[in-house]
Amino acid sequence: MVDIQIRELSDLDELAAAAELLRRIWRADSADQIVNAGMMRAFAHSGNYVAGAYRGAELIGVGVGFLGAGHLHSHVTGVVSGGQGAGVGYALKLHQRAWALARGIDAICWTFDPLVRRNAYFNLAKLGARATAYLPDFYGPMDDGVNARDASDRLYVRWELAAPVGAPEVDHRGAAVLLGRAGGDVPVPAAGSGPRLLIAVPADVEQMRRVEPGLAARWRIAVREAMTGALGDGYQIIGVTRDGWYVLIRP
Repeated sequence: MVDIQIRELSDLDELAAAAELLRRIWRADSADQIVNAGMMRAFAHSGNYVAGAYRGAELIGVGVGFLGAGHLHSHVTGVVSGGQGAGVGYALKLHQRAWALARGIDAICWTFDPLVRRNAYFNLAKLGARATAYLPDFYGPMDDGVNARDASDRLYVRWELAAPVGAPEVDHRGAAVLLGRAGGDVPVPAAGSGPRLLIAVPADVEQMRRVEPGLAARWRIAVREAMTGALGDGYQIIGVTRDGWYVLIRP
């Protein structure tokens, strides 16, 4: 990422630009729906993490986190359209990792929508974070342009910073399907059992929410029931495949 510069933000004009960028990324009516400049100013002033990624003079990504009990909680990371998949988010996370390690912090935690396949693969495979809990409707109703009309279910992950970055591809051979996909990307529950389970997610739930909100809602409930049921039975999420299957094992 030789053309990307990442730096901490504290100047009010920079923070206002960061808040506006996050508002645009989430298609929100107001920065207050994501995180506003005043809150970022308070975070930065009190020793928390607020950073921007620049290509030249253009701000193309923002990361905001605050200190939790024994970890840094990464509250929000946003990258402009076109920067996703181009390494900008990865560069921001590595910068956040270095920032935490320099302060003696050995873990970063955050939440993400388990139905967003690219985020699942990025978090669990590319970074190597570990999913530790499924949180149904964690934030309650959200009214930004990305999350509106959907329950805010989240996976909670913990990234151990002493471990190598990234995780090996998970082995899903011989796993039973607990939730699969049918034609039209429709969720199909199955009676999966055994030491390894697979739970599918749709290819692009964000597009589905816009054009088929009813189907997206069905996916939400189906994944929630499959995940909470399996985790309650003692299974653990060990990763996700490139083609959108969560892999769970019972230790």
